[in-house]
Amino acid sequence: MSEILSTPGPRVRDESEIGRYLRWLESERQLSFPDYESLWQWSVTDLDGFWSSIWEFFDVRPHTPPTATLGRRSMPDTEWFPGATLNYAEHALLGREGSDDDAVAVVAHSQTRAPVELTFGELRDQVARARAGLLRLGVRKGDRVVAYLPNIPETLVAFLATASIGAVWAACAPEFGPRSVVDRFAQLEPKVLLTVAGYRYGERDVDRRTEVAEIAALLPTVERVVHVPYGPNALPDALGWAALLAEPAPGPVPFEPVPFDHPLFVLFSSGTTGIPKAIVHRHGGILLEHLKNNALSWDLKPGDRMLWFSTTAWMLWNTLVSALLVRASIVMIDGNPVHPELREQWRIAEETGATLMGVSPGYLMACRKAGVRPAEEFDLSRLRQLGAAGSPLAADGFRWVAEQFGDRVLLNVGCGGTDVCTGILQGGPLQSVRAGEISGPCLGVAAYAYDGEGKRVVGELGELVITEPMPSMPVGFWGDTDGSRYRAAYFEEYPGVWRHGDWVRFSPEGHCVVAGRSDATLNRGGVRLGTAEFYAVVEDLPEVDDSLVVHIEDPEGGNGELLLFVAGPVELDDALRTKIARTLRSALSPRHVPDVIERVPAVPRNRTGKKLEVPVKRILLGAAPESVASTDVLADPRSLDTFVAYAATRGGAAKPGSTTKPGSAS
Repeated sequence: MSEILSTPGPRVRDESEIGRYLRWLESERQLSFPDYESLWQWSVTDLDGFWSSIWEFFDVRPHTPPTATLGRRSMPDTEWFPGATLNYAEHALLGREGSDDDAVAVVAHSQTRAPVELTFGELRDQVARARAGLLRLGVRKGDRVVAYLPNIPETLVAFLATASIGAVWAACAPEFGPRSVVDRFAQLEPKVLLTVAGYRYGERDVDRRTEVAEIAALLPTVERVVHVPYGPNALPDALGWAALLAEPAPGPVPFEPVPFDHPLFVLFSSGTTGIPKAIVHRHGGILLEHLKNNALSWDLKPGDRMLWFSTTAWMLWNTLVSALLVRASIVMIDGNPVHPELREQWRIAEETGATLMGVSPGYLMACRKAGVRPAEEFDLSRLRQLGAAGSPLAADGFRWVAEQFGDRVLLNVGCGGTDVCTGILQGGPLQSVRAGEISGPCLGVAAYAYDGEGKRVVGELGELVITEPMPSMPVGFWGDTDGSRYRAAYFEEYPGVWRHGDWVRFSPEGHCVVAGRSDATLNRGGVRLGTAEFYAVVEDLPEVDDSLVVHIEDPEGGNGELLLFVAGPVELDDALRTKIARTLRSALSPRHVPDVIERVPAVPRNRTGKKLEVPVKRILLGAAPESVASTDVLADPRSLDTFVAYAATRGGAAKPGSTTKPGSAS
């Protein structure tokens, strides 16, 4: 059994939002739950009772009430809250109690301009003006508005204005190149494009005027381009942001009532294995899921402040924005998150008084390696919860956080995804924290591990599945009129059950370890190994900063070849190869010892920080790099070059049993 680092405190039911929810269930529903496990069991068996309680507890305000909680229960054609009409933006902008015009809603930090603050009153006024401006441009319910914008307040204003009309939002971060942007936006046939002309990243000014011109030219349905001023560059042929917001709204922001399933925004898959999937999320589903997640897991409430670095292309941007639903304020960060140095995110958390701070596991491990002492070096007295997502966090990372903050700050490590735009597995105030493990499934998420025959497994690796519907599961994919691509993506392996694509192991107590993407699983002699276990061990070595492991199967049924690529501050020699192999053998097993260990300049990741094991494997098997990943989706556009050269030296494909160490990969 893993090491317990923290358990719920004695006052958690009195002081947390999930405690307030439990008291409400007792008084309003006569339901009592002694612990998180029993509450979770109820939430995934009595779907009507649980999701209707979320609706009532958070005072969802429909324009037309629903006739039921569930119309159809079976996936993928589940019908939620039939007959209801509502609007997400209304709940983000209008508080439940009294006036909050003077309360801060947004604090923005950027390397392009000075910090900006907006109160809820100012945010409402700007959204009303932007809404009126979009209506003047002809935007109506169901039209698409797309944004080539960074994480700045204007992006938030445009999103909420779009949602208030019932139009559909989609965004790409401005570091994306034209091909990636057009691959995404062209699917939607947008009417309006909002864009910046450039930005500053660290010490570097980035001019995007050429890219904007190319994107606009390749989107023939775009009728108007709106320029958001940001930095010194201008777009003289575009409508200015000030002109869009020039006319004051005649009154409070009106909100178009839309059905529960009406599209709110489109998120895109990474595009590392083909044209990105355009994943359609609904007003009602995102509203309910984010109310539940942000309050009951993240413990956000009025007066709190959420800081989580994200670009506008990542689902965490949408989740960050949804902190407004529970009247918490948000910190929007744009630029290089570790400029001018590694401690920058801790400094911003101190300056803004963040109560919830989200970071990547890689950032925590880098701080640990660098000897950063955040609780000693910064005043983080308001911080109650530290979130980590995007990749697995090693057990030593858990211990480091516990050493820094003790039991005052809850470490909440999660696993979710663009597909459901929320967490699937994570922690919360009522759950214990164990080193190297996620605390368990989220409320309302019937998450389990399945073997290849569709049977539930405990204590061994299996496919992460969701056996009951969630309101935030997508409406479908844009343009997939018969739903065939949507079904193939999630329901083909196990009919009627959502297959998420992650490899997971649940303990008998309900804690879990995500071992990486199931399509990147390593199979050695019939034994499946998760990539996360490799990374936790290898990247703890001082000589290794980052790593990537792939397995090339043997077509004749042998063990195949396990290839480990490492990036670090020192040269890779035979002594270091031996050290890595011995460390893996002793910490994991002989099966984990690679056949080949090579040094690379950088490990390829997409722009949300995920390692690209599958594209690398396909390159090593002979695929052309342009067929496996667009350079625009890569955090480092040249990070695949080494693997292309490596594959060429091996005749276009890695060969099981080979131990060649070509100079081009070292």
